[in-house]
Amino acid sequence: MVVTTGWRTRAATPGDAAAIAAIYNEGIADRIATFETEPRWAGQIADWFSGRQLVIVAEPEIGGPVAFAASFPYSNRPCYAGIGEFSVYVRRDYRGRGVGRAVLSALIEAAAARGMHKLLSRVFPENLASRALLKELGFEEIGTHRRHGQLDGLWRDCVIVERLLDTGGAQDQG
Repeated sequence: MVVTTGWRTRAATPGDAAAIAAIYNEGIADRIATFETEPRWAGQIADWFSGRQLVIVAEPEIGGPVAFAASFPYSNRPCYAGIGEFSVYVRRDYRGRGVGRAVLSALIEAAAARGMHKLLSRVFPENLASRALLKELGFEEIGTHRRHGQLDGLWRDCVIVERLLDTGGAQDQG
């Protein structure tokens, strides 16, 4: 467990699945952070704990998780081993209070400790708060997927962000 600016962060457990589902469902309903439209239930979230995923939660001194960050393998192809696609979600009543920074910082640290090479994600262009946080934590905006997916019948763009976690390993070409 790590304490970051008033928030405790830790690896999530299957016992956190209901809280994670509730947080995720708020993000789905708000339509600001995901193309997903169907609410999740705890059993679906419990499937995340198969070992290949990395799931971190943040919580105040008293109470359960109020935010989570999760990284999933980018691809099953061996050439992409060590690259994680991540998401961060914060409960509505805790947004803007630094908990997103705490949980994403903990995810970055855990991914690096696991030996991962890179974290990447996509962000809606108008999600300025998330884009600012990502930039502050060392993520680069490397492009835009134009009309990448549909949400409520509209094609939406996504800004692509990534952060390299290591400086060595296999020979770099870039």
